[in-house]
Amino acid sequence: MKIIVTGSLGNTAKPLAKQLIAEGHDITVVSSSEAKKAEIESLGAKAAIGSITDINFLVKAFEGADAVFTMTPPIMGETNIVENTAEAGKNYAEAIRKNNVKKVVMLSSVGADSPVENGPIKGLHHIEEIYNELENTSVTFLRAGYFYINFFNDIPLIKNAGIIGGNYPENINIPLTHPTDIAKAAAEELVKNTEGKNVRYVVSDLRTPSDFAKVLGTATGNPELPWVEFTDEQSFDGMVQADLPQEMAELYVEMGRGMKTGVIQKDFIEQGSPVDGEIKLEDFAKEFASKF
Repeated sequence: MKIIVTGSLGNTAKPLAKQLIAEGHDITVVSSSEAKKAEIESLGAKAAIGSITDINFLVKAFEGADAVFTMTPPIMGETNIVENTAEAGKNYAEAIRKNNVKKVVMLSSVGADSPVENGPIKGLHHIEEIYNELENTSVTFLRAGYFYINFFNDIPLIKNAGIIGGNYPENINIPLTHPTDIAKAAAEELVKNTEGKNVRYVVSDLRTPSDFAKVLGTATGNPELPWVEFTDEQSFDGMVQADLPQEMAELYVEMGRGMKTGVIQKDFIEQGSPVDGEIKLEDFAKEFASKF
């Protein structure tokens, strides 16, 4: 199959491209970085270098594709982040439509069913709605949990303050996902013969924030590491002090609030809280310790 992989050589796209190449597919990797061209080609893929904000580039990149894996960067600028994310989805949809692509797998998120109280996930909600309007194209929405690798952002807090935390309590269940598990699920879905619009949850583990503290703390020599529930204001101030753009900090605060109220987990729970990934929190803790 001729398959297009967006996301450059990121945490999900690179293992996905490698797996699909190993399976014998004709792979093109879309990247905005000319510097990635040689590495993409060294994997055995073709490189399509350009911006996903450029509709003409995307139309050309998707030419002849049997299937496309679409994902949007986690931060689309410093302002109008949700709108910019949705706009990227519109561009993908237009390129899919113009090339009559029959199969799309989208990297979405737990919580994308909700139009409110989910922070940056709102952009993915809008993209799901856009893709639902695609005719004659089968779409699978891969709704991933909270990325394990986001915990790397907590390393300065753990080192400097001896705590880990967020604006949600220690006793709620949070779906967690490793990019490698997403790549495996995406590879499966891209070659499946499916019709219509489908949702697949990609969750590696379902754990509480108190588990985050205990498991990651133990892995880094601090088994008594406490989880601290911050107020929304404390959470926002901490992120801004860590140089996160103000709008993104506001969106992350909203996402934390959505986890606290259960808005984000609601549909996942209603679907039976499916956990099919292989990489558990304890497995990731080794990776976390190596970066600590």
